[in-house]
Amino acid sequence: MSRESNVVYVGTKPPMDYVLGIITGFSGSNVKEVTVKARGQAISTAVDAVEITRHRFMEGLGVGKIIIGTEEMPPREGEGRSRMVSTIQITLTRK
Repeated sequence: MSRESNVVYVGTKPPMDYVLGIITGFSGSNVKEVTVKARGQAISTAVDAVEITRHRFMEGLGVGKIIIGTEEMPPREGEGRSRMVSTIQITLTRK
């Protein structure tokens, strides 16, 4: 979980680590939605974590909305120009 309320940022860890974050996000009695955010190669891990959570652990969850986009990242050391990286935000809602 992040400092932002009910947002899980996905990185390089295995999907089950993020499944735990999603379940923890819904642990409050009045929590209705949790947002999963990822970019670049972590997008597939985010989708895996969402699907594992929905189908194995919390069957009353639905996908509220999915937002896709692109961010411009600064150039890495030795590169001459900035690069574009895909992003995704998946909002899960409790039915």
